[in-house]
Amino acid sequence: MKRVIVEYAKLTKDILDMLIDKYPDGYDYSDVISFKNAKGETVKAVEVKTEDTHYLVKISDRLENAMEEYAEDEEFFDDNDDFDVNDLED
Repeated sequence: MKRVIVEYAKLTKDILDMLIDKYPDGYDYSDVISFKNAKGETVKAVEVKTEDTHYLVKISDRLENAMEEYAEDEEFFDDNDDFDVNDLED
């Protein structure tokens, strides 16, 4: 299974949809995964999975706000310049 770490700025609409579906009321402490990155920094993320990919989406205040806004208005994603679908990192 392919593993992808995604930051807020690199979210796609599909990943945001999966986050909203999995965490419709937001995520809580038990949903958070902590790990060390290559720089030795502690990273906190929530996970969503597709048939072939395991996504770890880094937690930030911007992520929480985006999930709330998108859940209320799906056009938020289209109007938000912070998102760049072409920058998804592998």
